[in-house]
Amino acid sequence: MTASHLNSPDRFSEILYARMKEINPGIEDLEFYEFRYCLDNLEPENGDWDRVELLQTDKIEEWIQAPGFLAAIQIKPQVDGKIVLDETIIRLTNMLFVGLVTGEYSVEWVQQQFYFDVRGFLFLTRTVYFTEAVLAHLGGRPFSSFEKRHEHLDRCLELGYRAFKAANAEVDAALLSSVNTLVEAKGTPIVLAIAGGTAAGKTEIVARLRRSFEHAGRPVTSIELDNFLTDRDQREQKGIHTLGRQAIHFDLFYSSLQDILRGQTITIPRYDFIDGTSSHNLDGTLKPGRIPLEVEPAEIIFIEGNFPFLLEEIAPLIGIKVVYLTDDAIRLKRKWRRDIDHRKKYDTNYFLNRFFRNQPLMAAKCYRPQMQICDLVVDTTGAAIWATPDIAGILKAGQ
Repeated sequence: MTASHLNSPDRFSEILYARMKEINPGIEDLEFYEFRYCLDNLEPENGDWDRVELLQTDKIEEWIQAPGFLAAIQIKPQVDGKIVLDETIIRLTNMLFVGLVTGEYSVEWVQQQFYFDVRGFLFLTRTVYFTEAVLAHLGGRPFSSFEKRHEHLDRCLELGYRAFKAANAEVDAALLSSVNTLVEAKGTPIVLAIAGGTAAGKTEIVARLRRSFEHAGRPVTSIELDNFLTDRDQREQKGIHTLGRQAIHFDLFYSSLQDILRGQTITIPRYDFIDGTSSHNLDGTLKPGRIPLEVEPAEIIFIEGNFPFLLEEIAPLIGIKVVYLTDDAIRLKRKWRRDIDHRKKYDTNYFLNRFFRNQPLMAAKCYRPQMQICDLVVDTTGAAIWATPDIAGILKAGQ
């Protein structure tokens, strides 16, 4: 493509529109003028795409994998008092746009390194969850595989739970069967922990597992790990990605698990998700006017959260450790529907900056480490259940 074409917004848009249909099928649902509306938000001054500096592909890979790349993303950058997209996100997206138009970057390479969110109209870095260490822990291959149905969701701008649930039907049914087999083999009372990223479907799958056990006549209770979070302001002062002891009321969490496994009723903190505050002070005492939660003992004790067995002292107390995994691109679609359309929870640019920065960091600090010590990984996007060799043996014996 010539420099004159790069300086022509109309010609540039036409070529990019065709290329982007290869990147994400959702672009096909946009009329060209709608595509231009989206592109206008990112277009360089005077529509001069020639101003966008391109890096070679190996340099881009070095850039996005550098330790400081994601940490430098600003969540709340402002212009004229309004939150805007982080400049690095804009630079990356525009660079990929130009590289696709000029042929400098192949569609295959871009798809390997990034995914494109049509509603946000930007590229995000693709996260690798199944590292060599994870694969080795899980025996190198899935315990069971099913038809991949998430591919049908690629063109969605946002995603409701009904369609998400339908796409996961086979793998979810296999999970329910597997967990029942493990409970029978291990005995009760037992703590069952479901870990997974935001909008992966943890809350919903726990609800379905609960109903399954209740239907079988087994007493069930649950402990939501988020209720042990300390105040949001306190966590943000220490870094939004702080995990473990510094992020939760650890001593209360540890003693609560021990007590409920002994058959005792426990009193735990209550977290207010609207104002981001805990019912308890940092020293574990109840704040004036706040009401804690009471949890009765049961045969099956669910723990739901982002990192329930990442803590070394907690992991031995958990009888079944499950990572419920959904790829970032699908979770982002779910968050558009859930957090922006329904909850109206975030400013849109804040939402995109936060997701762009946080998800790969959380994968590195939280999800992949738990995948290396869990019993089962439920990969809804890959439509597979992975199990450690020991757990696979129990499951096969129970079939």
